[in-house]
Amino acid sequence: MAEKVKAKAAKPHYHGHRDRLRARFAEGGIDALADYELLELYLFRSILRRDVKPIAKALIAKFGSFAEVIAAPIDQLSEVKGVSEKIALDLKILRAAATKLGQESILGRPVLSSWTALLDYCRSAMQFETTEQFRVLFLDKKNRLIADEILGQGTVDRAPVYPREILKRALAHESTAIILAHNHPSGDPTPSQSDIDMTKEIVQACKPIGVAVHDHLIIGRENIASFKTLGLM
Repeated sequence: MAEKVKAKAAKPHYHGHRDRLRARFAEGGIDALADYELLELYLFRSILRRDVKPIAKALIAKFGSFAEVIAAPIDQLSEVKGVSEKIALDLKILRAAATKLGQESILGRPVLSSWTALLDYCRSAMQFETTEQFRVLFLDKKNRLIADEILGQGTVDRAPVYPREILKRALAHESTAIILAHNHPSGDPTPSQSDIDMTKEIVQACKPIGVAVHDHLIIGRENIASFKTLGLM
């Protein structure tokens, strides 16, 4: 009897919690869990013999949401107590997998008829970046996505991009149309005058080689601004 009591006492208190959390997810899916609980589920695989709830809650408290946690830089993740560089890297792998999944959902498909999926992909890939990132989505003559490239990486408020580089890559891909996309780390997707001027310059540069610019998307924290919808192109 004493041995049974001792064995029961030695059992980690979080053991049953992990099983219950997995059961809730299996029954109700992602909507059945708070952000920190979803993060716990993932951390179970990185941290085998510890209570991960305090770590998950600390990460959410610092960064704000599940998406913002996995988008955070490794050095900032490692500042949270209990998060080693290995655990931070595991979280970045999760972010990469999520981005890849979104890319696969639109690759090779007509993006103009899969617009919602395209916006979801751009949002997941860029909305929580801490510096500006300029992407160009290259399309074929049937408006199918054939390539997605980052052609500019910059500071918190500027990502230099050169029309000649866009033209070079469009010709390399034999692309007949492109969609421009960049993020505003401030969270506000309102186009700046420099955004407008740059877009006009790219549109004019693309005309002689027959490459159409369908849209320019600016990715904010909550919303996406479309130059086409705003009547800016």
